[in-house]
Amino acid sequence: MVREVPLNESDELFEELSYPTDTATVRERFDDVVFQYADGEEALPDVLDRVGTDDFASADELSMELYSVLPVEAVGEPGQSEGEG
Repeated sequence: MVREVPLNESDELFEELSYPTDTATVRERFDDVVFQYADGEEALPDVLDRVGTDDFASADELSMELYSVLPVEAVGEPGQSEGEG
């Protein structure tokens, strides 16, 4: 069963893990998680594929690594305009 998680709630999700941890553990624990972006969605294991490290010392480090590889459509509000000009 898929768990849809808004991106802004991912920090709470990562607090469920014991640290330090690694990519394999994160993938195994959250293989059913799909992040809900401002404009779209993506499975957490797919995001992990783009992360350049295999080890995480804390939930904050895991979040930072994941956020650094998110696509542009992940941030902002749905339908938000970038403005004119």
